[in-house]
Amino acid sequence: MRYALCVLLSAAAPLLAQDDQLKADATKALKAAATHYHEQVASHGGYVYYYSLDLKDRWGEGKASPDILFVQPPGTPTVGMAYLAAHAATGDSFYLDAARETAECLVYGQLQSGGWTQTIHYAKANRVGKYRNGKGGNWNVSSLDDDQTQAALKFLIRADATLGFKNKEIHEAAEYGLAALLKAQFASGGFPQVWTGPVPELPAKKASFPTGDWKTEGKVKNYYDHPTLNDGLAGTVAEVLIVAHEVYKDDKYKAALAKLGDFLILAQMPDPQPGWCQQYTFDMVPMWARKFEPPAVSGWESQDAMNTLVRIARHTGEKKYLEPIPAALKYFAKHVSKDKTVPRFIEFGTDKPLYMDAAYQLTYDPTNAPTHYGWTQPARFDRIQKAHDAAKAGDPQPKEKAPTADEVRKVIATLDKDGRWVSEYANERLTGQPKFDRGFKYVSSDVFSKNVETLAGYIK
Repeated sequence: MRYALCVLLSAAAPLLAQDDQLKADATKALKAAATHYHEQVASHGGYVYYYSLDLKDRWGEGKASPDILFVQPPGTPTVGMAYLAAHAATGDSFYLDAARETAECLVYGQLQSGGWTQTIHYAKANRVGKYRNGKGGNWNVSSLDDDQTQAALKFLIRADATLGFKNKEIHEAAEYGLAALLKAQFASGGFPQVWTGPVPELPAKKASFPTGDWKTEGKVKNYYDHPTLNDGLAGTVAEVLIVAHEVYKDDKYKAALAKLGDFLILAQMPDPQPGWCQQYTFDMVPMWARKFEPPAVSGWESQDAMNTLVRIARHTGEKKYLEPIPAALKYFAKHVSKDKTVPRFIEFGTDKPLYMDAAYQLTYDPTNAPTHYGWTQPARFDRIQKAHDAAKAGDPQPKEKAPTADEVRKVIATLDKDGRWVSEYANERLTGQPKFDRGFKYVSSDVFSKNVETLAGYIK
């Protein structure tokens, strides 16, 4: 028996040594990459999406500069979260200092209305924000579009907790932002895309189909003031409320989360099309948003609504939030194509996929649809079904898979001698859609953050 055990231990020893060596290599690569990004790439503690290798050119959604930082992911908060992951894995104060500086950039750029807009300006420019610090201009529109305020808040909350709630400016910014977010929630539980101050009191109403010629009528210029689910807003707001409740232990965030769940139940369209839409009027009738976003059942926003309902059911313990999901899954099953995608827009009544032509006129033909918009989206209904079933059965939430050794080796191998992960443009679609030439080499905040979290996940 002792001999067999010795044999097993002897066989395991080389594997353990390999693991230790890979962990050491990952720790070294992590420090090299983070040092380069923090000391060479950062400006005012913040970040944009992409950089030329010499750092002379910077892009977010369009050209940027060292005095223009991006809040919208994969900008400043995304990089900040990567630093926090590195600190959690290693305990190295270098990463916490980097995260703190990134948080301070967001504190600087917080609007008086409590949230953030897409960018933070350190030099005078058009539309410079009306910042709480008094150094900005007149733009005071807090935005929930594209995860802007949500990403900033989630990072500040995590940074606040990691710093032991001892950094007064970061703590106050997180609390101020959360208070503004709660005030931006309609009484019905939904949220607008943007806010500057108090939102109107909206009674809880069930969604209903539009009447009349909805294709041409009812367009509202300030659609962004109305309840919206566009671009995953429900899921990102729910994540902020969950993190806030977990960190600050205040039940007002859990109550706001439940209200959001109540809204999602109301926002589900009636049979025979029990999905969700991008945008609703104050009377809960689907409405136009931008000129290429018609009132319609939306395959993408519906998936986000279902995923969010599962998260809310788990966090609140209320299984009523799972009840809308089976009918929606059954409905969308017939809309999944052979390539596992689902239409972004499905017409009321006819149940046909809707597109726009080059002149932005509604059509059933996708041939000439503008390429800047995702008219079809990946279908994730199988995963939603599994998540729903597990939540309904009371099964524990699955843990995220740890990075594999092969994944870590690849990340280490692609780090260059200067501590950079260099990307080469191959005509792929990028956030912000910069017009790079094929073969152009650049550095990406998205790639940096994902690779840092892979290394940190393995080390931890």
